[in-house]
Amino acid sequence: MGVRKDLKRAKRRGDLAARTRVEVVRDASGAVREARTAPMATTPTTGSTADLPYTNAAEAPDAVILRRKLHGTWQPVTAAAFAREVSAVAKGLIAAGLEPGGRVAVMSRTRYEWTVLDFAVWAAGGQTVPVYATSSAEQVEWIVRDSGARFVVTETADNTATVTTGTAGHRTPPHTWELDEGALTELTVLGRDVPDEEVTKRRTALTPDTIATICYTSGTTGRPKGCVLTHANLHAEAANTVELLHPVFKEVTRQQASTLLFLPLAHILGRTLQIACLMARIEIGHCPSIKPDELRPALKEFRPTFLVGVPYLFEKIHDAGRATAERIGRGASFDRADRVGVRFAAAYLDKFLDRGKGPGPALYAAWALYDLLVYRRVRKELGGRMRYAISGGSPLDRNLNLFFYAAGIIVYEGYGLTETSAAATIVPPLRPRPGTVGQPVPGTAVRIADDGEVLIKGGIVFGAYWNNPAATDAVLQDEWFATGDLGALDEDGYLTITGRKKDILVTSGGKNVSPAVLEDRLRSRPPIGQCVVVGDNRPFVAALISLEPEAVAHWLTVRGLPADTPMSEVVRDPRMRADVQRAVDYANEAVSRAESIRAFTLVEGEFNEENGLLTPSLKVKRHAVRAAYADEIEALYAK
Repeated sequence: MGVRKDLKRAKRRGDLAARTRVEVVRDASGAVREARTAPMATTPTTGSTADLPYTNAAEAPDAVILRRKLHGTWQPVTAAAFAREVSAVAKGLIAAGLEPGGRVAVMSRTRYEWTVLDFAVWAAGGQTVPVYATSSAEQVEWIVRDSGARFVVTETADNTATVTTGTAGHRTPPHTWELDEGALTELTVLGRDVPDEEVTKRRTALTPDTIATICYTSGTTGRPKGCVLTHANLHAEAANTVELLHPVFKEVTRQQASTLLFLPLAHILGRTLQIACLMARIEIGHCPSIKPDELRPALKEFRPTFLVGVPYLFEKIHDAGRATAERIGRGASFDRADRVGVRFAAAYLDKFLDRGKGPGPALYAAWALYDLLVYRRVRKELGGRMRYAISGGSPLDRNLNLFFYAAGIIVYEGYGLTETSAAATIVPPLRPRPGTVGQPVPGTAVRIADDGEVLIKGGIVFGAYWNNPAATDAVLQDEWFATGDLGALDEDGYLTITGRKKDILVTSGGKNVSPAVLEDRLRSRPPIGQCVVVGDNRPFVAALISLEPEAVAHWLTVRGLPADTPMSEVVRDPRMRADVQRAVDYANEAVSRAESIRAFTLVEGEFNEENGLLTPSLKVKRHAVRAAYADEIEALYAK
């Protein structure tokens, strides 16, 4: 198994693990209250992120830094070619009237052109305002008006119609270009008379403190707020994570790193990932969808060596594996492989971390058997070359993490927010610890407040919310950003997130319950789609659960039921309720009896962006769900 060899090789290279050290600070009781890591990357005093394409073109013009899907094949894009395209589009933006400091909104799914536009806007001296491709006209209206963006680049005709509708009432609606209608070509033609010197002049006028982007939070409640991030913020995030991770992966795996980027580029994690890859000259490909059926073929074609994703992705890959096994009559075998994998990975990591003896002969033999039957199929689904993944956005179920390790893929968890330029913590590459979200990113400090809230300080932390000083003052004090999340630090400075401060439920019996633990474990088990745990001022904890459509279709097929069976019958079927109860039992294993889910209801609909119950970053809008299913919640407590 590749990752086992990597870890053995890494253990012999103690100098790699010693490249970064975490300092912990304890309170009077001896509990760890703060962890901090020194920066690994030099803080720049001049220049900006806009310089990256030009630095690459000057230092390694023939290096392949991106691959673009054209006519069904992945075509290489060299550093020199990318810089030329960035300059050409930047000239077009200048010719169109973009002033230094002006803002350009980009409303598109993840694709090559988004990356070109991001750097072109910066090269022209502007600021990028990302907009989720699924945003409504009302959301677009607010973001364009609040940010003051005079230009918008959309992806599709539907996106363009949304922008037109949303901004129709503006005194001066923004000028709009559409990628599907040749926006980059149009801009290139428009800017052909703009001299190269104008782009160079604007780009070199930027400094680390110049605003690079205004990223609007996806907004689980209330109106989205625009996080102002500077080029220094983006550099602190990208450069320090590259210095932490890339030398280790390169030395230990001896692979040429490459990744398929499918996270929305409207989300800060996708943006900083592409900056980090360009900084390290890691090959990037783009995929516009995170839906498993659309992503899997792209993974098999591109064959990345690592991925950055969200728990949803890993949950669905696991679920797809089990569904495939069930279809060929090996569902029980997959379940045994799951249990064996968790035990094997836990034992092996204990040995690697000098905390145990490791797997015994019988467990090794069981792992070897299921590697032939199950785990290698998981690797194949991910392209066959992948050895590492990084998961962020929300906690990944520990057992699911261990399952992937047994399958030959180490999943490193990270934690961060838009306000922290993406990751504020990450599991270091040679010290895996499933169940935690890692140690502070180099140059960052994490503190636990008296009430358990996670506070973050460092170069990655944003400076303000755009046009919203009151909201800024509410979360930024003495350079510490109050995240709103609850967590704890262990003896080695690893952070564990235990919930969201505003989401804590207090039952009528006075028990405080963090719904995140239960919800994360529930979603990791089929046939669960999304869920919301309720119980505030109620006698016990309960859950609203939606079913994953693919899991339902598979469930019906396996049981010989018609594919068009109404969902109203599916949610009442005792066999389906029994399957869901097993998922609930698994979730309850992580909490006390008083915190456990005592009742649940299966809802017929989905929680998705279209009905306003999910954000574009796949977070549940709790208030919206509770309002939409108020009658179902009352019925849970009327029994």
